[in-house]
Amino acid sequence: MRDYRGVSELQDASPAAPGSPAGSSPAAGPDPSGQPPVKPVIAAAAAKRANASVMGMIIALVVSIAAFLPIVLMNPSPKTDGYRPNVNVSATAQNAAGVAGFTPVAADTGDTFRANYARWESGAGSGVPAWEVGYLTPKESFIALVQTRTANPTWLLQQTKNAPVTGTRNAGGRDWELRDTGKGEKSMVLTDRGTTVILSGSATLEEFSALATAVVKSLESNPPAGASSSTPGATVSPSASPSP
Repeated sequence: MRDYRGVSELQDASPAAPGSPAGSSPAAGPDPSGQPPVKPVIAAAAAKRANASVMGMIIALVVSIAAFLPIVLMNPSPKTDGYRPNVNVSATAQNAAGVAGFTPVAADTGDTFRANYARWESGAGSGVPAWEVGYLTPKESFIALVQTRTANPTWLLQQTKNAPVTGTRNAGGRDWELRDTGKGEKSMVLTDRGTTVILSGSATLEEFSALATAVVKSLESNPPAGASSSTPGATVSPSASPSP
């Protein structure tokens, strides 16, 4: 009999397909064509148009900056700490004395407190004519001064925002009534020489005391309410800028 085992062994030992590992399936081999993966390529004309668009945007931005730069340079930012109205409290107080019936206080605070308005209010709404001055404190808070010779309990509560009396505070040798809302707003009230003076705001008590001391000095230098203290026919100057 003929032995066919030699043929079988030759078939089993046949070499694997080129480029594939021994024993691997033909289906697991590389792309039969042997070509590398295809990468998308932007046409030269399209790339040129894209670059031209980017360059155009950059050029437009540079032109815009160049156009506005001279305007910015010609208008430098102010070096001051803001607008300061030129309010002459003393002169306005003297003018108001003719209609007030007393010489309004004009506290001399030097450069520490800045007045941003000073005016005489006729009291058309409240029924209580009063002298009003607004002060900006050294710590950039605000204190409003109101002085009248016709104060009443209702008006007083309105001016102090219904704050309860919490004690007294001495300033300028006078005991001022202290009222505090508990929300930062407080008032100091003094009745002296025929008028009532109210200081109200959110400043510190130290700033209140400093202004109150200057107010007392002004009160003492003026004649009492009702005394002749001004030239007849004096007029009230226009009120300055409104309170903040």
